[in-house]
Amino acid sequence: MKIKKHYLFLTLFITVFLSGCATGIPKDALVLTADTLAERQTQSRYYDTNNEEEIISASAAVLQDLGFTLDKSETRLGFLVASKDRDATDAGQVAGAIIVALLGGGSIPIDKNQKIRVAIIVSPALDKERTHVRAKFQRKVWNTQNQVSRVETLNDSEVYQEFFSKLSKSVFLEANNI
Repeated sequence: MKIKKHYLFLTLFITVFLSGCATGIPKDALVLTADTLAERQTQSRYYDTNNEEEIISASAAVLQDLGFTLDKSETRLGFLVASKDRDATDAGQVAGAIIVALLGGGSIPIDKNQKIRVAIIVSPALDKERTHVRAKFQRKVWNTQNQVSRVETLNDSEVYQEFFSKLSKSVFLEANNI
């Protein structure tokens, strides 16, 4: 019985200790800024169809045309994830590494590979006559020491414009059976 009390005391002590280390949610964590709205507008488009499966199919075709491999797809939920591997070598980093090496600073890691991922969510618009599509492109970069050097969302509006332009054409072609 005495051993059980010690375990109980130890468990309570650890629980109280660990809960004291927890930090709360920052006040502004759920506050949407003007940048958030602009980012969502860049990542979203509406299409004049309520056929979500058609949009998912067209999205998959566009991503494959852009060199992506489909990783996950759940048509019933309107969800699609695709990725592609690309070289991430940056001439500026290479030049900097060479200069550091020439000055006797040894070798420094530089970006080597990257995986670009895109997640697409397709959902009915509030008016039930259109379909909302949101795409989010991200990349993960590994350096020459195979360490992750960067994980970031791609906010380049040209990337999104290119994707949605091709998606619009694909939706048109599928809608007209061309």
